[in-house]
Amino acid sequence: MKKFRPGLFLKVLAAIAGGALLGLVAPEVLVRIFKTFNVLFAQLLKFIIPLLILGLVTPAIAHVGKGAGKMLLTVMGIAYLSTICAGFFAHVCGSNLLPLYLTAGELSGDAATAKEFLPYIDLKIPPICDVLTALLLSFMIGVGIIVTDAGGLRKGFDEFGNIVRLTIERVIIPMLPWYVFTMICEMSARGVVAVVLGSGAKIILTGVVLSVIYLIIQYCIAGGIAGKNPFKCLWNMLPAYFTAFSICSSSAAIPVTSECTRKNGIPDDIVDFTIPLCSTVHMCGSTIKLAVSSIAVAYLTGTPLPFAVYVHFVLMQGIAAVAAPGVMGGVLMASIGLLESIMGFSPEQTALVMTLYLALDGYGPACNVTGDGAIALIINRLFGNKAKATAE
Repeated sequence: MKKFRPGLFLKVLAAIAGGALLGLVAPEVLVRIFKTFNVLFAQLLKFIIPLLILGLVTPAIAHVGKGAGKMLLTVMGIAYLSTICAGFFAHVCGSNLLPLYLTAGELSGDAATAKEFLPYIDLKIPPICDVLTALLLSFMIGVGIIVTDAGGLRKGFDEFGNIVRLTIERVIIPMLPWYVFTMICEMSARGVVAVVLGSGAKIILTGVVLSVIYLIIQYCIAGGIAGKNPFKCLWNMLPAYFTAFSICSSSAAIPVTSECTRKNGIPDDIVDFTIPLCSTVHMCGSTIKLAVSSIAVAYLTGTPLPFAVYVHFVLMQGIAAVAAPGVMGGVLMASIGLLESIMGFSPEQTALVMTLYLALDGYGPACNVTGDGAIALIINRLFGNKAKATAE
């Protein structure tokens, strides 16, 4: 019999429960040890984020450019438009809904800072560059590889990307539950964990509902363009939704997503071209999840979030997430630096966003892959059987 291995979702739930309970009875020396780990891991995250962007986004741009054609650019354009529209949709809805059942500034002021635990070691690990520099450098090198056909440089960044993936999958992701555990434990010791957990359930439910509504909007638009019944098409995609929800991965759900898309009358050449590409560039669900979590944390901590700043964040996050689905938790990893550099979040606020994001990870990928089917409807209407020739 196969040995049971709990997934990241179960590990995060266990970390939240264990940290909340232990924080009630843990001595100060233990909480400070946990705080030390938390601070050091946060520094490690800051260091790895620019490398993740350079290692994943650069080769993604270089390889996508190899087959660049009208249909490919159309798929990427629609996917990016859908991703940033999801961010604006989440902002409009979240900004109006969350104040109805959350309390502004509940995690700021004296209640959140009455008792502070200092780490034993506060080691600074400066990144090689900031996030925006890494993004610009990735585009410059990626486009340069396409134009000059620099095969050696492309291979080098492919290998560098493999090293980054290995670091994320073998080091960062396994340590994330411990990061959440230490943060929740400290909050419990400070007496604010009840606020976080109570609000967290409302925030997560808000994200789930908004992602479902956004899918309905997507299919109404796609169905209108393609001349198909949107609700029947959406119903046919349910197996893909639940598969991605359970395995928390857009890429791993590609076979099921492709099969469901074929049920909507999309030919094989369109499916085989569109679905794998969209699994890399279409991040509408993950963007909704990240947007709702960050808006809620800003509201709970009393942090002003001007709309102009949020627009900047959404536009850059849509780019940063391009190659992230190839790594478990990659969208979150690629966005951490933007939360701090653009939205001005503190490490504690970023840790809260991470906890809310990971607490029910599956609905983001589920929305992503289901939305891929809507894009396939539009691409089939625009290109029909020309897809195979265009892709080649």
